[in-house]
Amino acid sequence: MLGTIANTGTILAGSVLGSVLKKGIKPEYQGALYNAMGLAAVGLGLNSVVGNMPKSQYPVLFIVSLALGSLVGTMLNLDGRFKNLAGRLGKSELGKGLSTGILLYCIGSLSILGPIQSALYGDHTFLFTNATLDLVTSTVLASTYGIGMALAAPVLFLWQGAIYLGATYLQSFLSDALMSEISIVGGFLIATSGLSILEVKDCKTLNMLPSLLVPVLFFLIIG
Repeated sequence: MLGTIANTGTILAGSVLGSVLKKGIKPEYQGALYNAMGLAAVGLGLNSVVGNMPKSQYPVLFIVSLALGSLVGTMLNLDGRFKNLAGRLGKSELGKGLSTGILLYCIGSLSILGPIQSALYGDHTFLFTNATLDLVTSTVLASTYGIGMALAAPVLFLWQGAIYLGATYLQSFLSDALMSEISIVGGFLIATSGLSILEVKDCKTLNMLPSLLVPVLFFLIIG
C-alpha cells in the first residue's frame, strides 16, 4: 500500500499548495508542468511495452486487445459519458473541481495497473509516477477551486485500496504470463495518455480502457 499512500499524500499536498496559490498558476507554467508530465507518461508507457514484449507468449494478443477494447469503449462512449458525468456533478464550482479531479485521479491506466503491480510484485513505479502526475494536477485544480479539492484524496485511497486487495485475493489467477500481457496493453494506454497531455493526439484513452480486460478474458477461456 506504500504507493497508494504516497499517491494520496501528493493529492493532499498538491491541494494545500494550490490553495496557497490563490490567484492560480500562470498558463505558461501549467503548460511547462504538463509537458514534463506528458513526456514522463509516454516514456513510462513505452518502457512497459518494451520490457514486457519479449515475455509475451501470444505476440498478437495486445493488438487484438487494443482493437477490441477500443471498439467496445467507443461503442459505449466511455469518454463522452465521463465528460457528461463531470458536467452533471459539477453544479457548484467546488463540485465541478471535485468531480473532474476524482475522475482524473481514479479512472486511468496508472491508477488501475499501479495497485495491481504493487500487490503482486511490490513494484510501486506506476503509483509513484501517478502520484507525481496527481501532484501537478491537484495543485492546478486547487489553485482554481480551493482547499476543498483535498476531499478527492480519500476517494482515491479507497479506490486504489480496493484494487490492491482484489489483486491480492486473486493472486493465484494473476499469473506472470497474464500480467505481462496486461502490462503491454497498459503500457500503450499510458503512452496514449501522455500523447493526450502533450496535445499531440487525443486518442480518447478512456475509450480504450476495456482493452485491459481482453487478456483477462482470453486467459479465462484458455484456462
